[in-house]
Amino acid sequence: MKAAILEDVKKFKISDIKQPIPDNNKVIIEIIKTGICGSDIHNWNAGTPKGLVMGHEFTGKVVNTGNRTDLKIGDRVTALPISPCGHCEACETGNPQYCPETWTNAIGLSLDNPGGLTKEIAVRPDMVIKLPDNISDEEGAMVEPTAVGLHAIHLADIRVGDKVLVVGGGIIGLVSAMFAKLEGAEFVAISETNEARGKKSVKLNVADTWYNAKDENFLKNILAKAPGGFDIVIDCSGNTKAVQSELMTVKPGGTIVLVGVSPKPIEFASVIAVMKELTLKGAIGYTKDEFKNCISLMANKKIDVKKFVDDIVPLTDTQKAYERLTSGTDDAVKIMVDPNKY
Repeated sequence: MKAAILEDVKKFKISDIKQPIPDNNKVIIEIIKTGICGSDIHNWNAGTPKGLVMGHEFTGKVVNTGNRTDLKIGDRVTALPISPCGHCEACETGNPQYCPETWTNAIGLSLDNPGGLTKEIAVRPDMVIKLPDNISDEEGAMVEPTAVGLHAIHLADIRVGDKVLVVGGGIIGLVSAMFAKLEGAEFVAISETNEARGKKSVKLNVADTWYNAKDENFLKNILAKAPGGFDIVIDCSGNTKAVQSELMTVKPGGTIVLVGVSPKPIEFASVIAVMKELTLKGAIGYTKDEFKNCISLMANKKIDVKKFVDDIVPLTDTQKAYERLTSGTDDAVKIMVDPNKY
């Protein structure tokens, strides 16, 4: 079967890989839609690991139920792509994101477990979740990134009336801003270097305003709306300069939640964090309950994530989709791939 395989720095090749074989354990899923994630882009930029088939955000239909007696062929499903051990303290307390094995064999993030940039994948049965009939294929593929945003907002502990700054207008930033509003934030702003994405965040009604991080008057402009600083800053950029500026834009006693991942060390003057008595939190993944909560929110029409989906492309256009998402000028934040189309 055809797959988009990471071949080199910023380069995919469309080639054949082996189809998964039923083993009476794993659930085999035929992919309907798979989303392109920011972490996927990190791998694409680096060109490693070569041979990786990415795609950990997906909707599919069951073609083999494995050991799941509650599933049937044809059921639409999504799944947590992670690989927690299930028996450590983190797993037993409902926090698989802390498990040291969570990302070892993750779907679409490890060489041994191809992701949704191909036609069929094999998934651990305990990670597969059936989708309600009133959730669209696109919404199903949005559950995973939506859960990342929900987890970040839970860690931020936003209170009604707070002022929140989200740094980075990609999909995780937009989802985080959406949840910040739902949590009762009085004012939500997004900072971006891509003007098209910044304007889009306001158009989609997830941010009250946006600020151009390239503007020489950035700090002056942003603090004019939040004298004394923001209560909460959600970093979805993983950028050194962004984190440095966040120390200046958060108020004393405020909280910075680091969601964005940087492959390089981030340097900042710790004296600012000390003098302001800031709380810095890292955010990774989500709990299983948060993942399920996002499905429930979509099914009950409490959130609209379809508005974030900009395009659905065939497998052969995977390369173009990644180039578009990293152009710095396009307003696209979420592009999905249909691996059944060439």
